[in-house]
Amino acid sequence: MAAQFEELREVHKNFIEAQPIFFVATAAAEGRINLSPKGMDSMRVLDDKSVLWMNLTGSGNETAAHLLKSNRMTIMFNAFEDPPLILRLYGSCEIYHPRDDEFQEYIKLFPETKGARQLIKLHIKTVQTSCGYGVPYMDFKAHRTRLAEWAQAKTDEELWDYWEKKNQKSIDGFETAIFAEE
Repeated sequence: MAAQFEELREVHKNFIEAQPIFFVATAAAEGRINLSPKGMDSMRVLDDKSVLWMNLTGSGNETAAHLLKSNRMTIMFNAFEDPPLILRLYGSCEIYHPRDDEFQEYIKLFPETKGARQLIKLHIKTVQTSCGYGVPYMDFKAHRTRLAEWAQAKTDEELWDYWEKKNQKSIDGFETAIFAEE
């Protein structure tokens, strides 16, 4: 029931763009595996071989820490309505921070969102689809607004302070390079 592709097809791109939620998985060689749900308007298909997502300020920064150890990532999308489908993207990543020229260029692809701390570009090695017959039906009501409202209420300095306190190391103690000079 699963099928694999070397790149995104038009049907895959349309499916990705229609999904209100996706899941990101990363892991270093040691420590915990991270699996995070992502929402809001934070995913862009760049071309047949790459996608870009905006990583917003959160309580941790596991993805960034893991990608410094191993730049492997899996992104999963699944339908909660008909037709059923699970779509996984496997590949390697590049991380861009606000200090990087690439960040400044790519951030223009997203609506202005305070608290964007990284952009992560996935270079797709494999696209895999599977049936999704076991995924429940669920109705999408709306995106939550609390994260955006929280970040919007902060000054740039307050966000910076939050990153210093909460986003410099993973729960396993790995550096995230959020403030690294390159």
